[in-house]
Amino acid sequence: MGTLHVVATPIGNLEDVTLRALRVLREADLVLAEDTRHTRGLLTRHGIAAKLVSLHAHNEAARSERVLEVLGAGGQVALCSDAGTPLLSDPGARIVAAAVAAGHVASPVPGPTAIAAALCVAGLDVASFSFAGFLPRRAGERRALLAELSGRADALVSIESPRRIGATLRELADALGDRRACVARELTKLHEEVARGTLSELAARFADGVRGEVTLVVEGATPGAQREEEDAAEAASSLDDDNRARLARGDGVREIASDLAMARGLPRRQVYARALALRDTPQPSPPAPSGRGD
Repeated sequence: MGTLHVVATPIGNLEDVTLRALRVLREADLVLAEDTRHTRGLLTRHGIAAKLVSLHAHNEAARSERVLEVLGAGGQVALCSDAGTPLLSDPGARIVAAAVAAGHVASPVPGPTAIAAALCVAGLDVASFSFAGFLPRRAGERRALLAELSGRADALVSIESPRRIGATLRELADALGDRRACVARELTKLHEEVARGTLSELAARFADGVRGEVTLVVEGATPGAQREEEDAAEAASSLDDDNRARLARGDGVREIASDLAMARGLPRRQVYARALALRDTPQPSPPAPSGRGD
């Protein structure tokens, strides 16, 4: 039985590597690296001559066979990504699963991760958090995910493209409200930057994009804000019910707006616009009789 070591490597500063990680890399019969050129720089810095093979999304299935051969002979395999802890938005999950299924040991060699690094300097309540990886590229999928996360009290952490960061921050402000956030860029590297502010402030600051690796932390919904959102949704639903009932009676939009605005203490213009929208939106027809006599 062999051992697959999942090895965390520095996210920027090459000094951020553990003694155990160096020993494992030195003793491994095979080292899997997302980019062999990148990992070789770390190994050369520490005088390690290792047998490196590439591992990326397009060759993971083929690499699994080779890994199982080495492990089956009782060997040691080290899996590392370009930076940080493997499998967090990086390839490797299939190889770990295959090794475990074959009865081999999968052993973590913990160390750097951009997620923890960003969380600890964000200046926000991060006692609990959700890691979303890269937000979906498709607008519909992204909106659906943000709607699902919007009411959660835990902080949201994601990795973002430096080119899209400005647009993402604007979309987050629209979806979640103008919460406090932190943009952590090039962590542990020469041009490290940690910017804090509201989502709208950060969206303006990074409107033209940035360079380098970006980790984003957004504060979670506060209990009060979550309750306010729920109350607002309930009030809107109740207003729609009243609007529909009055429209079904044949009342005019102006009359409905005047009556409901006064009764609910809302701006007449707001109620009028909603009544008008409901009037002009086809309502679903009631279900047809089944014809079964029941």
